[in-house]
Amino acid sequence: MKKLFSCCSVLSILAAQCASVQAADMLTQLGDPEGQVNIVAWPGYIERGETDKNFDWVTKFEEKTGCKVQVKTANTSDEMVALMNEGGFDLVTASGDASLRLIAGKRVQPVNTDLVPSWSKVDDRLKNAPWHTVNGSHYGTPYMWGPNVLMYNTDVFKEAPKSWSVVFEEMTLPDGQSNSGRVQAYDGPIHIADAANYLMAHKPELGIKSPYELNEDQYAAALDLLRQQRKIVSRYWHDAFIQIDDFKNEGIVASGSWPFQVGLLQSEKQPIGSTIPEEGATGWADTTMMHADAENPTCSYLWMEHTLSSNLQSDLSVWFGAVPSVPAACTDGSGMQTAEGCAANGLEDFEKIKFWTTPVSKCESQGQCVPYYRWVSDYIGVIGGR
Repeated sequence: MKKLFSCCSVLSILAAQCASVQAADMLTQLGDPEGQVNIVAWPGYIERGETDKNFDWVTKFEEKTGCKVQVKTANTSDEMVALMNEGGFDLVTASGDASLRLIAGKRVQPVNTDLVPSWSKVDDRLKNAPWHTVNGSHYGTPYMWGPNVLMYNTDVFKEAPKSWSVVFEEMTLPDGQSNSGRVQAYDGPIHIADAANYLMAHKPELGIKSPYELNEDQYAAALDLLRQQRKIVSRYWHDAFIQIDDFKNEGIVASGSWPFQVGLLQSEKQPIGSTIPEEGATGWADTTMMHADAENPTCSYLWMEHTLSSNLQSDLSVWFGAVPSVPAACTDGSGMQTAEGCAANGLEDFEKIKFWTTPVSKCESQGQCVPYYRWVSDYIGVIGGR
């Protein structure tokens, strides 16, 4: 497991729905570019043509602004929070299960959207999203969003699996072999939400309304399912490229994944497909957030503006298999993406995706829920066989 951020004190604030968070002074004007910007990002999010020369949205930015882009890849939200807590970074591409922790922990600062001219182009469904907007202040600019998909080997599954059961329950797969040792699960506490999402469909008597808002009984049922899953899981993945290798060389045939891995494997002509099964899916809506003590604020704002350019949004959407935060990127021809491509990536599925968010003790659906720090310690226990 990657280093996990100890968040008990932060969650005590989150339990009050971030009510105590006050908007700090935010930048009112840009100065001269500082010469660099240091970013914590998900794999595949910031490309300079090194993986594929056709995908480069860094080089021209550096040439135009003089801001050298330095990227630290993080494989889980907990790793991102830990890195931002340690400091030394200007920006982070945070998912919803990290963003509220960063806000409550005062690790990020409010963003002055007047200094981001392309803010007006952002999808209206994202502008005031609760994972980056607190007390009317925006703590970042939307970047990209999409579902957590079920990736599968098409030589084994001639038709797309209809249920997440292929990675949760031991069974014989269509090729006549067991799934034991041939499936994976995500190496992060937020995977508990995937188990809860599965139980919403298969054990409705539990009364789960949100996979992120679980009472003690619902939470215990999710952990029991994950302990069952552990018996068939070959590896808990957090590195996208290692998962790609496992599907190519280690006999893995099904796992929760991101469209990024699916796209790379398909580009190599591997027998790979992906689907959102009948139970639906969790997902992520990521936000570029600025560290409270960012040393390069002007370059940071210039980068946030750059990320909302239609061309970058279009090409990133194709590269990652996700949905742009700027809808025009789907249709204006500025990059590689098309209306059909955005539709395939889930543009109209926004309301169907259960976006990652930080579990808190005082929850909307039932008053009292199991907070995130319990998810952290208990998921370590599940992976360790407890």
